[in-house]
Amino acid sequence: MQVVKEYVQRWYESGLDPDEYICHGKQGNIFDVEEEETGVRRSVLSFCTNDVLGLVQEESVKQAAIDAILQYGTSNSSCSVLSGRIDLHRQLENEISDFKHLPHTQLFLNAWMAMQALMDAFCHLAIPVPGFKNTRETLILTDVLNHGCIISALANAGTRSGKMFGHSPRVRVKAYRHCDMQDFARKLKRYAQPDDRILVISDAVFSMDGDIAPLPEMIDILSNYPGSVLVMDEAHASGALGKTGRGIYEHFNILPQYAIERGVVPIIMTTFSKFGASVGAAISSHVSELKPLLNVSPTSIGTCSLSAPLAAGAMEALRTVKREPERVQKLQENAKYLRSRLMENDFVPIGETNVVPVLLPSDVNPKLFARILMHDYGIWVSPIWFIAKPRLRITANVLHTREEMDKLVAAMVAVREATYKPAAIISA
Repeated sequence: MQVVKEYVQRWYESGLDPDEYICHGKQGNIFDVEEEETGVRRSVLSFCTNDVLGLVQEESVKQAAIDAILQYGTSNSSCSVLSGRIDLHRQLENEISDFKHLPHTQLFLNAWMAMQALMDAFCHLAIPVPGFKNTRETLILTDVLNHGCIISALANAGTRSGKMFGHSPRVRVKAYRHCDMQDFARKLKRYAQPDDRILVISDAVFSMDGDIAPLPEMIDILSNYPGSVLVMDEAHASGALGKTGRGIYEHFNILPQYAIERGVVPIIMTTFSKFGASVGAAISSHVSELKPLLNVSPTSIGTCSLSAPLAAGAMEALRTVKREPERVQKLQENAKYLRSRLMENDFVPIGETNVVPVLLPSDVNPKLFARILMHDYGIWVSPIWFIAKPRLRITANVLHTREEMDKLVAAMVAVREATYKPAAIISA
C-alpha cells in the first residue's frame, strides 16, 4: 500500500482532488449542501444534476417507488435468472421496448454492467454448446470520446467477463476520430476482414462535449457491411433528444427499423439515472436471441437484480415522459436559451444539447472557478480538469427558470472578470 499512499499524497499536493459536497436535501434546483472538508453548509442553485426532466421529486414517481417497497420489499435478494425476477421487471422492459421501438429488452443494475454484458453476449456468447463452434473473429469500432463504461467494456472485450481465459475467436478493437465519418469509413475498410462480425459503438450524446453522433451517416456507411451491429449509448439522449424524448433516432426523424432495412442491426442502451429518476440500464434489440445471452452473462447471473423501488420509479418516470412530452420540449428550450446567453457574453459552449460544456483557457483552473461560483454566488456547477480539456460542465434541466439561467451567466461573467481577461477566452 506504500505506492498508493505516496500516490494519493502527491495527488492532493497537486490539487487534482475534487471538492466534495454532501447533499442534505433539495427542492427543485435548490440544494442544501455541506462542504465535506470544512463542514460549511450552503443553499445553492444547482446546474450539475442529471435530473433533466425534473422527475426525481415528482410525487407520482416517489409514490410508485414507495408502493413497490410495500409490495416487494427493498431487494429482490437474487439474480434475475434464478429467483430475482419480478413482474415490475417485465413491465419496465415492455415500456422501454415500446419507447425505443425495439421489441426485446433486458435490464441491468447500471450502464457499466450492461455494456460488459453486451460484450460478453456478442463476442463470446455464453457457455459451450455441444455441436456448436464459433470461428468468426469480431471487429469493434469505437469513437475515441465514448463514455468510460464503453471503454471499460471494450478493454475486457477480448476475454469473457468472469473467466480468466477466453476461448472465443479473437476480438479486435479499433478507435476512430470523434464523429469523423471519413475516418470511420476508412477504418472499416482498412480493418474489416471478409468473415468478421462487426460491431460499432458510440455515445448518442457525448457526456463531456454535449454533441450528437451522426447516426444517419453511420447507418449509410455500415449498410455496406450487411449484418453489422450499431450500438447507441443513449444515456444522455433518452428524454432529451427528439420531439417526445425517444432519443437519437427520433432526433433524426427515423426509426430503428430504418437501420434494419439497410441491413444494420440496431442496439440501444437506455439508462435511468438522467431522465428516469432512478438508476439502472437496459439493452434493447429486435433480435430475440440476444436477450437470453444477456440474461446469463456473468454481470447478470452474478448480481442481484434491479430492486423493486428503482424499477417502479423508472417505469413511472418513463410513463410520465410519454404522457407529458412538453417536458422534453421545455428542456430543449432551456438548453437553447442558456447556450444563447452564454454566447452573448463571450463564453464558448460546445455541443448542441442540454449538456453544456464551457471551455476555459488552459491557465484557468476549473476547480477554482467553480469553487468561487459556489462560495461567492451560491451556484453549483461541475468543474472538469483531469478527464478532459479544462471546462465547466453545465447541465440545463426542465426546472430551470430563465431568471436562474441569467443568474448563472451573470455569476460566470463576474468570476471571469475577477480571474482573467475576456480577451483570454479561447475560441471554439
